[in-house]
Amino acid sequence: MAAGTRDRILDALEKLLLDVGIAQVTLEAVAAEAGVSKGGLLYHFPSKEALLAAMVRRLGERADAQRADAVSGGTSLSEWYLQVPDASTTEELALYRSTIAALRSVDGQHDEIQKAVTEVMRGWDEGLQSEIDDPVQAEIVRLVGDGIYLAALLGLPMPEPELYKMVVARLLQK
Repeated sequence: MAAGTRDRILDALEKLLLDVGIAQVTLEAVAAEAGVSKGGLLYHFPSKEALLAAMVRRLGERADAQRADAVSGGTSLSEWYLQVPDASTTEELALYRSTIAALRSVDGQHDEIQKAVTEVMRGWDEGLQSEIDDPVQAEIVRLVGDGIYLAALLGLPMPEPELYKMVVARLLQK
């Protein structure tokens, strides 16, 4: 029950962040959206900052699960990081929603939230650096992957498929 309540609270937070933005999100509003008392919310998350940080960490867990699935299917971490996200799947749409909500949550640079974002991103960065011998090349792959993902989140035009394949091949020296 507790894990379900915790997820329901985080789902409510994501919905409110997307609907009204961080400035309008209160603990009371999240509790009401989740169908729990404010005390029930505070039992799981002692502050708004802890709540937002938990949402960011859950986002990282979702992405890590997708990465693990891809790697078990024969995709390298670098290839996964450079992929154009598929917005047609329910799982990917949930991840998009979480990403947007997480990015909106760091507007004020709260310490716990910033720490959570840094932890998630550092884990992926370390994975790329362990897979790619050249640290400069690993950083280029990370930056290009971040740009591809941001463009997808913002609905910007993606590169032509053949050009995209050539970019990935050059970056990964295939």
